[in-house]
Amino acid sequence: MLSDLTKELNGRVAIVTGSSSGIGEQIARRLSALGASVIVNSSSSVANGRKVAESLETQSLYIQADISDKQAAANLIDTTINHFGRLDILVNNAGWTTLIPHHDLDALTDEIFEKTFDVNVFGTWWLTKAAMPFLKSSADGNVVNITSVAGLRPVGSSVAYAMTKAALNHMTLLLAKSCSPVRVNAVAPGLVKTPWTQDWQNQHDNVASVVPLHRSATPDDCAEAVIGLIRNKYATGQILVIDGGLSLVM
Repeated sequence: MLSDLTKELNGRVAIVTGSSSGIGEQIARRLSALGASVIVNSSSSVANGRKVAESLETQSLYIQADISDKQAAANLIDTTINHFGRLDILVNNAGWTTLIPHHDLDALTDEIFEKTFDVNVFGTWWLTKAAMPFLKSSADGNVVNITSVAGLRPVGSSVAYAMTKAALNHMTLLLAKSCSPVRVNAVAPGLVKTPWTQDWQNQHDNVASVVPLHRSATPDDCAEAVIGLIRNKYATGQILVIDGGLSLVM
């Protein structure tokens, strides 16, 4: 049973996209532990998404939706409202990338370039736009975008990925300025150890050898940053960098 201390988000409803594993799953678990009902989402990984939703401490729901499909993004919001009657927090965590050396322009095909933008930028935009009227009805509506230090520095898994994260960082500032009283912030991690990056050992080793904190980030590092931005009711338009000091040395 939730203690009084952990009920600060009691009654709130949160969507966390891309939350069947990794960063999104940990954010969903932290929000639920604080009392929020959570919509767990993925474009695939249905069985694992349902397992995560069923394991949360609060009444929660799994909804399959590929946010790069505009109608699917709208349906995700509609299903949430039909089920819970409200929306207070949107965490835009869903994203896509693939490793491509920055100098290899030919390897960055049009198909890869477009898919990266479709998921990371267009999907996030469509979902946030559909959610905004409901977030404005909340006493403390929040959007937190999971971006990347690659949106601030010329690093990252591909040129396309870095470009999309730069777009999301600027989208965060524009929406924070234009959509008050909804608060819009971003968490920009460096390399994170997740199932998606489990085969990127060379990249993890390289990061550990360079950054002042000598390791990659963990999903919990990212989730803690999200919770901090949600808790601080005077924070909006902020991009919280969680990179172990990478941006200090690169």
